[in-house]
Amino acid sequence: MLSSKYGDVMSRIFSILWLILLLWPFSLHAEESNEARIILETVRDIDSADFCGEFVPLNSDEMRERLELEMLLMQGDRAQTILWLKRSSKYFPIISSILKQEGLPDDLKYISVIESALRPHAKSNKGAVGYWQFIQSTAKKFGLTVTDHIDQRNNIYLSTAAACRYLKFLYEKFGSWSLAAAAYNMGENGLDRIILNQGALNFYRLYLPYETQRYVFRIIAVKLIMQSPDRYGIVMKPEDYYMPVPFERTMIKCNYNIPIKAVADAAGTDYKMIKDLNPEIKGDYIVKGSYEIALPKGALNNFHKRFTKELKNNEPAKGEYYIVELGDTLYGIAAKFDIPLSALIEWNKIDPKKNLHVNEKLLIKPPH
Repeated sequence: MLSSKYGDVMSRIFSILWLILLLWPFSLHAEESNEARIILETVRDIDSADFCGEFVPLNSDEMRERLELEMLLMQGDRAQTILWLKRSSKYFPIISSILKQEGLPDDLKYISVIESALRPHAKSNKGAVGYWQFIQSTAKKFGLTVTDHIDQRNNIYLSTAAACRYLKFLYEKFGSWSLAAAAYNMGENGLDRIILNQGALNFYRLYLPYETQRYVFRIIAVKLIMQSPDRYGIVMKPEDYYMPVPFERTMIKCNYNIPIKAVADAAGTDYKMIKDLNPEIKGDYIVKGSYEIALPKGALNNFHKRFTKELKNNEPAKGEYYIVELGDTLYGIAAKFDIPLSALIEWNKIDPKKNLHVNEKLLIKPPH
């Protein structure tokens, strides 16, 4: 009798499991269908869109298609969109404040999302660097320092100020923010030629390179999603956002190269924190000169007293030097004086990939 009841129970369990397996694919398809319906509704409901107050002609089927393309693609990459939102709390307040000071539309901040995904060390295969993806020549033209030791394209404050200067220049040249953004993407000279050849001074009436065709629509799509993420199925809680590290700024003067670790020691923090707060500093040293640097909140108390001590502790060694002659190489100099190449590089704090210059002074024997 017990065996019969046990058999009935097991039979029912197997029947239920078999039914679940049969219905499982239909359940998955139902979920996929529901998700697709929700995504379709988000683009179906867009009745107007603008960039810096300039409205997109969505009554045109072509323009609606171009905007919907970007909206649908971004919703298909939810992870990336969520990262944009999370990072926005660290950088948008800074960018918006500078845009406001410069009298520029707040919508321009979305360019930085498209350009770098709000990553300070973003780098393109064309050599563009930083939050606003400046190539070196444009960065220097609009006031940024780019050397072997400092790259201000990675500084959110300085690079945003430079982007404001560049965008003002482009707006004054082309007369609309959509064209200014297009020029930011492809270069003003290239856009000039297209306008001249096609005889139209309207972004939506120009036949542009495919990347630039998409560029402004990508910015608008980012704006729509980031302004109302819940409408697009991304419900963010306050604790989901990344918070900026509190910091304070001060000026330092270095009479010679000073290790970043020495700055960190004077600030009572570590190397990584100084590098994270000052992403424009390249390498392990701050070279001779005066700089404004960021320190962790509270580190400024007695910092300069401790930094003066670190400067003294890191004074350059006084020893024997060699003056570089024409044709010299680091390897040749190291062999000539029978010293390890690695020691020669370390003593002189130089980049082994960098070319030597005639009359450059190299330390070849530090003091005992």
